[in-house]
Amino acid sequence: MKKCYLGVDIGSISTKGVVIDENNKIIASEYLWTEGNPVGAVKRLVNILKKQVGSDYVLKGIGTTGSARKLIGLMLGTKAVKNEITAHAVGTTSLYPDVRTILEIGGQDSKIILLNHGIITDYAMNTLCAAGTGAFLSSQAKRIGVDINEFGSMALESNNPVKIAARCTVFAESDLIHKAQSGYEIKDIVAGLCKSIVLNYLNNVGKGKKIKGPIIFQGGVSKNKGVVKYFKEVLDEDIIVDENSHLLGALGIAIISKKYETDKIYSFDVNDIKFVTKGHECSGCSNNCEILKIFKNGEMIDAWGNRCSKGVNS
Repeated sequence: MKKCYLGVDIGSISTKGVVIDENNKIIASEYLWTEGNPVGAVKRLVNILKKQVGSDYVLKGIGTTGSARKLIGLMLGTKAVKNEITAHAVGTTSLYPDVRTILEIGGQDSKIILLNHGIITDYAMNTLCAAGTGAFLSSQAKRIGVDINEFGSMALESNNPVKIAARCTVFAESDLIHKAQSGYEIKDIVAGLCKSIVLNYLNNVGKGKKIKGPIIFQGGVSKNKGVVKYFKEVLDEDIIVDENSHLLGALGIAIISKKYETDKIYSFDVNDIKFVTKGHECSGCSNNCEILKIFKNGEMIDAWGNRCSKGVNS
């Protein structure tokens, strides 16, 4: 039987997964919405990937990354749990070993990773404000009645992008409404929003960073041709967008999982896993810790949030 490895990237908006072979070639992949339920999303994801892989492979490694990586790592029974910075760097350099800058914009956060000969030299993340993320772009698309899937193509039709104050979502929405009511063309407003995403990213996440080529743009927003256009224009650099740009975090953690390989054989059958979390506030002392207990098949396997043993035992 041939070996394969599963990588899962669980974000607040979307959940991504890939299965690779021993040569790091992607043999199965899927992208779906998390919908506020990472456990349910991962179960759906793994079921889809299982069908794509077929019966010719044996699963020898699992890795998890993303905002729910620790929770899902417990669920899937793996120790290959790494942050997004590491996972994206490994996944990207496996395909583009000479890359110097990774620009990533997801649904709720964004990040920049600088590398030199495949080694991370600097990075930054923006998780405090939704301005400059996919969620911001989607909400503004709904506000002006434009399908988000048409956003990029419409932006390319504009030669006069409207200036949108996008450093704050509240100001951006106010500015957008003002521009629309003033009579600006929708395509120019759309182009302005795409450009504002780029400027917001560079003025916040990329502030003070020495951005050098080759540059690769990834995350869900990298599929927006308008945003790609303005990154090229503002940076005056070519921007690489891989066909699997939204999956490179999952690819990276799948590759990392190979380092944890043992004699253990994992299973794609996750439907029977009874994975439950129970939260409560401990009153054992003045800390009043918020405790989250994690149960797998009826057995408590971990607990988070406690500052002493009282919370776990309560």
